[in-house]
Amino acid sequence: MANALKEFISNEWYFFFPLLLMSMTAMALIIWRLLLNNSAKTNMGVFLPVFTATLAKDGIDGARKFCSVQSGLIPRKLFVAGLDNAKQGAAAMRKAMANTIELEILPEMNFLLAPMIAIGKIATMVGLLLTVVSMIETFSAIGEAVRNNEQGGAGAQAGKIGLALFATSMGLITAIPLVFTHVILKDKIHKFELEMKSAGQKLMTLIANHKEPPAKPAAPAAAPAAKPVAASEAVTARR
Repeated sequence: MANALKEFISNEWYFFFPLLLMSMTAMALIIWRLLLNNSAKTNMGVFLPVFTATLAKDGIDGARKFCSVQSGLIPRKLFVAGLDNAKQGAAAMRKAMANTIELEILPEMNFLLAPMIAIGKIATMVGLLLTVVSMIETFSAIGEAVRNNEQGGAGAQAGKIGLALFATSMGLITAIPLVFTHVILKDKIHKFELEMKSAGQKLMTLIANHKEPPAKPAAPAAAPAAKPVAASEAVTARR
């Protein structure tokens, strides 16, 4: 197997390197997407108690500032959109959060999935195409050997048939992880969408039960300075 692979790389390099490039691109896309998913997560069990305390202490504006500096998509995008419209009522909050999910968060979660599945499908077809081309060349060489009555001509070309199948195997090796990862990520996006809707409902409940903290009393104004008495008025008062 190892010797056949070395022979495929050395003799059929024009088939090997395009497939290798697609495999490396596929691996880079998978790692990139997983890193993005990891940075988008929010531990709601830890975040919600802190958010609730911030909302009670600093009000809606303070809670919005707190959410805007978080790394997760739910506080940074969903909660910020809801809090921006909190003073306009529950209907405005619900509409703003739905638009944010549909137009901002889901497109960001689906980023790189289309290139991944495209490379997965193309790699299989490219591998099959290269195998077919190599097989055509091999069978043409076998036919030429038979016409020339060369002994062992067909047997000498049998090894090349095995080499041609390496292109198909490399295409499958590239495609299988991509298709598998694509299916898993799609399922995670669906679960994340449900988590966002649940978090949005919790936010609306918190806002409905929230009372803005009383405004801090303004500092008392300084007493006006006494008006100076003129010297002539003082003399008149003595008289």
